[in-house]
Amino acid sequence: MKIAVITNSRIPSLTANSIQAMKVTQALMQLGHEIRMFAPAETEPATPDSLLTHYGLRIVPDLKLIPSIRLFKRLDFVVLAQNAAEKFGADLIYTWLPQSAVFALMRKDPVVLEMHADVAGNGAWWLRQFWKRPGRKLMTVTVSALRKALERSTNLQFADDALLVAPNGVELEKYDGLPNPAEARHQLNLPEGLTVGFTGHIYPGRGADLLFELAKQMPQVNFLWVGGTPELVDFWRGRLTDAKMTNVTMTGFVKHEVIPLYQAASDVLLMPYSRSISASSGQDIAEVINPMKMFEYMASGRAIVSADLPSIREVLNEGNAVLVEAGDWEAVIGYWRLAIESLLADESRRQALASQARRDVAQLTWVKREERVMKVIQDKDLRVLSPTGTM
Repeated sequence: MKIAVITNSRIPSLTANSIQAMKVTQALMQLGHEIRMFAPAETEPATPDSLLTHYGLRIVPDLKLIPSIRLFKRLDFVVLAQNAAEKFGADLIYTWLPQSAVFALMRKDPVVLEMHADVAGNGAWWLRQFWKRPGRKLMTVTVSALRKALERSTNLQFADDALLVAPNGVELEKYDGLPNPAEARHQLNLPEGLTVGFTGHIYPGRGADLLFELAKQMPQVNFLWVGGTPELVDFWRGRLTDAKMTNVTMTGFVKHEVIPLYQAASDVLLMPYSRSISASSGQDIAEVINPMKMFEYMASGRAIVSADLPSIREVLNEGNAVLVEAGDWEAVIGYWRLAIESLLADESRRQALASQARRDVAQLTWVKREERVMKVIQDKDLRVLSPTGTM
């Protein structure tokens, strides 16, 4: 199929939305579809080689950046992108914007709408229009909890035939042949010894305070923090210096292609979320979080200790991870320390959890995800897909 991918993410950028959009687009290309990608022209145009490196891609899409005036709240971008998709001769519109999905249905184009967060205000209005308008359409959500949240926000009950729970994914091939933790640490010139790792952004609710206090209370263990904005990395490095803590290595941003090796350098990987988690937009996503790093952790062959959130439990369980109470670090740090120390002292348990996680994630690759999405579009009759009722 000829697919027009329409995203409102800045490309390139470090946001999870941007990374996810590029991974989805690459998977569609790997399935043999002809892709043209449209994004707002808010950054300098990137070369294909720079996109390959920035996102750790194998292939890059034909990317077109479209000017957008902020005052118009993306509506000008949506219209221009839809026009460009028509000129491209798209058989399908694949988008993360409810506005774009509605415009596609108005033009009787088949559409896939990906939703990753709850909506309010204008966003809820546009999503209601998407569901009220008939047409060939499919909406994906990353976790079933998001479906419930969106139904609550729109006061609709979504049609089962037009909704697919499609968690994020991973490129398993990037995790083949990883060295053991000691060898990975040697390759990266990291300190020797048992290591607890974390990769990703350090926005509020992602556990920076808990990571800091765990490292402070466990000076005999090395801690590895990979990622984070320069401002936040500088802030936490300053706190580490003030506390005279020498058992924490903070790398800041690293190229996506080397993240698997950094994850492999850890004996235990952490997802220390709290009950309130801020996205880059500032929205609280704790109820519906489906972090890409969870799938990477599972693929890395390392034991995982994660906050016990309902959305996390849609993927992780006691057979493939250790789940610990989420909350303010002062209230939960004892539980986290005990869980980590217990794992570090039991290599066979670490290996058993890691092996099960690796088996479980084998069905959660980006390509298999997009195979499921496209199967619904291509195999099912999606002609009359209106809400089945109101709540």
